[in-house]
Amino acid sequence: MSEQTENEEQEVKDVKEENTDTNPQPGGSTAEQPPDVDREPGSDGEAVQAYRLTKDVLEAAEEAETQADLHNDVEQLREPQKTENVGNSIATDVPETMEEAETQADLSDDAEQLREQRKENVGNSTATGRVVEEQQSLMELGVRPHSSTRMEMSSTDPNTHPLRPLRPPEHDNMPDVITVRVQTDEDVFQEVVVEIERPRQQKAFLGGYRHRLTGAEYHHAAVQTPPKRRPDRGVVVFSRNTQTVELKSQVQQCAVNISTQMTGIGCYVSCMNDKLVTPGNYITADEYHDRRLRAVILLQSFARRWLAQQEVGRLRRERDRRMAWLELQERRRREEKEEQLRDRRHRWMNPQRREDFNLLYHALEKWRCEEEQRINSSLQGAERKAALCSLLEQETQLIAAIRCHRIAVQNNNYDKTVRNFLDKSAAPHQWRAADGRLIKMDSQHTVRARELRDLYNNINLSTVSQEQRLHVLMTLKHTVKEHACQLTQDIVDLINREVDLMTRGVKAASLEGLRKRISTLFLQYIKTPVFNPEVAKHLKVPQNPSQLKNNMFLCCGCHRYLHSANFSSSASARLSSQCRNCTGLDNIARSRDDFSCYKNILRRLRADEQRLNEEAKIPFLLQVEDVRYLVEVVWTSRSALHASSDLYNLVFIRWERQRDWSPWNCILLSKEETSAHMEVEDIHKAYEATFIRRIEHKHTLARRHFSQIAVMAEYLDSPPTAALGNQLVSKPITMATGKHATDTTLASAH
Repeated sequence: MSEQTENEEQEVKDVKEENTDTNPQPGGSTAEQPPDVDREPGSDGEAVQAYRLTKDVLEAAEEAETQADLHNDVEQLREPQKTENVGNSIATDVPETMEEAETQADLSDDAEQLREQRKENVGNSTATGRVVEEQQSLMELGVRPHSSTRMEMSSTDPNTHPLRPLRPPEHDNMPDVITVRVQTDEDVFQEVVVEIERPRQQKAFLGGYRHRLTGAEYHHAAVQTPPKRRPDRGVVVFSRNTQTVELKSQVQQCAVNISTQMTGIGCYVSCMNDKLVTPGNYITADEYHDRRLRAVILLQSFARRWLAQQEVGRLRRERDRRMAWLELQERRRREEKEEQLRDRRHRWMNPQRREDFNLLYHALEKWRCEEEQRINSSLQGAERKAALCSLLEQETQLIAAIRCHRIAVQNNNYDKTVRNFLDKSAAPHQWRAADGRLIKMDSQHTVRARELRDLYNNINLSTVSQEQRLHVLMTLKHTVKEHACQLTQDIVDLINREVDLMTRGVKAASLEGLRKRISTLFLQYIKTPVFNPEVAKHLKVPQNPSQLKNNMFLCCGCHRYLHSANFSSSASARLSSQCRNCTGLDNIARSRDDFSCYKNILRRLRADEQRLNEEAKIPFLLQVEDVRYLVEVVWTSRSALHASSDLYNLVFIRWERQRDWSPWNCILLSKEETSAHMEVEDIHKAYEATFIRRIEHKHTLARRHFSQIAVMAEYLDSPPTAALGNQLVSKPITMATGKHATDTTLASAH
């Protein structure tokens, strides 16, 4: 058996050598170069190998027809099998042959069958050369399954779409099986073997885009990837059967006739298992529906009860929140009033400003009027005159005490005023940049003003040694000697005199007057624009004669020519005939009024309007005198609702909330009444017609007064003439009596 096998192997080698001589390798010089062919999807070799294999098969078939030897047929049968195992043939070109026969007798039958099959394949796989249309298939060209053909392919646009050979699977570096590490539980990993399946055919292009520069194509991943399949729930959904009622017919009649056995003569049927059935009450349809209705009503009652409890809880929370807000507002108003009273009491006990002293004089006048009224009502004759004389002496003493306290306050405030003046002149120039930063810049004038300020502070120091005092005096002497004038000469003479006295051993207490004169003259030196140019813009009296001439006015009280800043002005842009000092002196001697309450009303009005409308203008055009006229003349110093007369508790707010504040769109109320009025949406629905006509009449008076002022006339929105006449006729002007009537007459004349 082994010798037979060796003989067969030797014959196979001879056949291979013969085939090699007749069919040289493609790499040789005489080999025919195969054309570019397409490789079928799923094949194991390239197009070139398919072409070579086709030639070998054809030559082997021709040789099989001429050879008669059985052994040659066997070798030709085994040759394709070996070629297929090493990867040099295609399984679809040559069908697999039968296995090696177990006995020598079966070889001849197999050879005859193989020879007939090769002739049939060769006849079916031959195609004539012609141009193939684009839409023709291989079956139309005569190519049958398990056969081979030769085709030549070319691209219509080789530059844009060139033909590239496909990469064979054996050149891929990706292994067929990989190991993946998967985390199955916390800190638990498992290695899973994954087999990579290579696609048998290329994906169809379903969408994408092409790069304009490189020409590369990109496919959409969402289109190329199949969607995730939903798990089967076991129930058919979105079908007609699930949406359609299923109907069926069922027969209730028995198919077989039956009978029931009854107790009778000669027949006994036990009744141990029988049941006694008693019929109940018959329920009609109306009773059934009535029971359902009662059940529904019961459910609705419980549901409505729950909804009512929720609504009551909401209303209770709103009420508590409203009460808390009202309590907060009341506490805030009470604290504000207490703070106002404390501030007024502090101003009484420790007055520092002119308004504080006006408050003292106002309290003094109020006390004098009450005492005078008490004396006139209780005493008569000589006792009344003696009591009035005693009251006059007490008033004189109180006025003198207030005057002494005022002089002391002025002396104490002098140093503070001078210090503020020097700080303003020595401050650097500053402005806001575009990004909001504050930019500061020092000039030579500001540096000069800062040096003079520091020198003035050093001169006024009292707790210094004699050496330090001499050093400061020498510095001052060299500073003022830069300019030669009478003022600088007087300062130098005083400095030399103090130095001489200090060297003689004079005490510091004896030099206090001399040092005060030096400080006063040096302050005058600092306020001179020639020596300190930066101080010119902070002086009340301008240095330019033309400006001094235009802004100088004559005071009818003191008969002096003063700057316009010394006179008070109103919205009419007219200066009063008396300066501020004469007006204050006249107020102290006669009326003794306190205007701080009107200033507070104006300040609060401006703050409220600034919060509601940043572009409000009318409240900032009014002055204290205008507010006083509105309060005293137009609104008679009383609240419009409850007639409250506490001026420190009255405020101005809008009459119609949608319009800006103006003297003809305002109402005077107490602080407690403002919150209720600001919540009114429509004043014609909230107030009575009589009250509305009274408020409109006051607006008419204010419009008539402020229409005479040019700066206020442009903001007037005058009502129709007929309506104005009706208001004037229907509501006459009512003036108060006594002192208030006299003040009203004077204000109207003004």
